[in-house]
Amino acid sequence: MKFKFDWFLYGMLVAVGLAWVIPGPGAAGGWMHPDLLNKIGVALIFYLNGVSLSFAALKAGTLRWPLHVVVQTSVFLLFPLIGIAALWLTHRWLPAELDQGFFYLCVLPSTVSSSVALTAAARGNVPAAVFNATLSSLLGVFLTPLWIGWRLHGSGEAMPMGKVVLDLILWLLLPLLLGQLSRPWLAGWAGRNKKVIHVVDRGTILLIIYTSFCDSVKGGVWRQSGTSELLMALAGCAALFFAVMAIMGAVSDALGFSIEDRITTVFCGSKKSIAQGVPMARLIFGTNPHLSVILLPIMIYHPLQLVICGILAGRWARRPMQPA
Repeated sequence: MKFKFDWFLYGMLVAVGLAWVIPGPGAAGGWMHPDLLNKIGVALIFYLNGVSLSFAALKAGTLRWPLHVVVQTSVFLLFPLIGIAALWLTHRWLPAELDQGFFYLCVLPSTVSSSVALTAAARGNVPAAVFNATLSSLLGVFLTPLWIGWRLHGSGEAMPMGKVVLDLILWLLLPLLLGQLSRPWLAGWAGRNKKVIHVVDRGTILLIIYTSFCDSVKGGVWRQSGTSELLMALAGCAALFFAVMAIMGAVSDALGFSIEDRITTVFCGSKKSIAQGVPMARLIFGTNPHLSVILLPIMIYHPLQLVICGILAGRWARRPMQPA
């Protein structure tokens, strides 16, 4: 199967490249005012998510509860436990910021659009994929900050939870709620303009990636060990992805899932969302000068999961049709 990269993947490289060449405007104190601009961008992303989120579309998938339990357990428990175990073994060699970035990757919610699209392409259980992807997205708003708070507290680092919670409410939950309240008037518009919403959503994420790298480039974060951190992130993301994929496949087989449910479990249970990961990182780690290093694992994991799952979707789609 020939896999076609979308513009967003190239856009990430361009955003990082621009930060290296022109870091001033997007760094703290720059004329772009990144602190305010990023928060407005986060609010816009989650408002549009709220407008696009249809709870009615979840009803068809609600009855497959064993599948839902496996997927959500993978996303919010299996991943963090693997992360804790792996980081316990490697913390002597990993820089502290990359350690934090890997754990942040592990506690993020699953993707929405790509999980559903790949499940559909592979002829999996699409209603169950919609249910799990959306449920994971909502749970992540609460569970991801809780996991990060626990991790930082356990390592003796301070985290201003009051400010973080307030920012999450103001710039994430409130826009999401307002988007839902707007659905009676904007749902039709959102359905007709999915491509526009997608471009705005991804474009805003690229802007946040740019400003995050601007701070680190201007502060000299990458001067000492940039290449080694990149290689460690590549190796760690690949090992994590294939480990979870293998576990999800084994659990699905052990529970006797149909091929359609197995596809959904593997895709939804192994994915992590850059669409939520980047905006939430800006709210949780906003003043951290090493934010770009923290974001590095999710920026590598995102294209990795798309490429591998895209190949699998093409292979599974070619399986013989089952008799009705």
